[in-house]
Amino acid sequence: MPKTALYASIGPELTQYDLDVEAATLARRGTVRLPANVHYVWPHRSRRFLYAATSDSASGVGGFVGNTHHVSALRIDPGSGALSLHATPVPLPTRPIHMSTDIPSDYILVAFSNPSGLRVYRVNPDGSAGAEVAQQAAVDPGIYAHQVRASLDGRQVILVARGHDAAGGKPEEPGALKLFDWAGGQLSGEKSIAPNGGYGFGPRHLDFHPTKPWVYVSLERQNRLDVFDMAEGRLSAEPVFSATTLGGSGGGGRQAAGTVHVHPNGRFVYVANRASALVERNGWRVFAGGENTLAVYAIDPGTGKPTAIQFEDTRGYHCRTFHIDPSGRLLVAAHIQAVPVTDGAGVTVAPATMSLFRIGDDGRLSYIRKYEVDVGAASLWWMGMVELPG
Repeated sequence: MPKTALYASIGPELTQYDLDVEAATLARRGTVRLPANVHYVWPHRSRRFLYAATSDSASGVGGFVGNTHHVSALRIDPGSGALSLHATPVPLPTRPIHMSTDIPSDYILVAFSNPSGLRVYRVNPDGSAGAEVAQQAAVDPGIYAHQVRASLDGRQVILVARGHDAAGGKPEEPGALKLFDWAGGQLSGEKSIAPNGGYGFGPRHLDFHPTKPWVYVSLERQNRLDVFDMAEGRLSAEPVFSATTLGGSGGGGRQAAGTVHVHPNGRFVYVANRASALVERNGWRVFAGGENTLAVYAIDPGTGKPTAIQFEDTRGYHCRTFHIDPSGRLLVAAHIQAVPVTDGAGVTVAPATMSLFRIGDDGRLSYIRKYEVDVGAASLWWMGMVELPG
């Protein structure tokens, strides 16, 4: 059975864990330190390198504006999963929010949130991060880019632009899915998919069905899962299906849909519901209430329609990232921070955690255990798994 490594970031540190899928256990191993706080990580297709986007600015890292932004290549030991820095990190212009590679991992795609942007960088023959690729066509990144992915056939790139709710006297800023043709490191033929002009449409994250032309999009600002058709390399102008992500236990503070992942077998799709806002109660700042669950949907094999079958408590607060192991048998949910909560005895602090769930043949989740993570003043900002090639 291939070995799988789990990697998790706290501030600028990226830590390796051995993952035993059968026993559903984690064993902490080594840690590498990167130039700044880790914002996102993506594996090379060979699974021998990781690429980490880092920054010392913006949300999750103390609220200050910094000037250290990079993409770093890390070598993965194929037998153990241990990480080591590979070549000199490549500077980025501003804070990156997400990154991925194209399908053959010839290029790195980096999304920037504020100011919104999308840039392309080469992957050198030795696997290190290389120079930026100047784009021949102008790129409109929309408002507050949040994710970038290449389609599974490698012919398109989609940039997810979340937009903003109306707040502080400012009107709503619309969201969109920005679709580009992709070839040779160049983005072209941009099309904007924005139902209702992007108003009431706040996409955060998407995933592709492994065999069908269906794209599953979580709408952070609407707590909704939308399904778009992508036949012939073009997204449908409107979602073909929509479903709420909430199971009815919301309320209190801000509620937001998060990461979405389609199961490797294509029969199920999962969405994280996040809540961690605090309110003043009896002189304490404590959890305001809300839904921290994983919404589980069965996918109709003929149409792609998602039908909710479970809303499972994540056993933590604000699950920013979760991942399904490559065999499809285990899901790990990572919660970014410690949160003070009220109980019968007063106030306790619920720590940041990684929660492990068994995935049944019916797609439903069964909670197994969780691991507390000491994040200090930082956050457990990213977590993911890689099947090792060795």
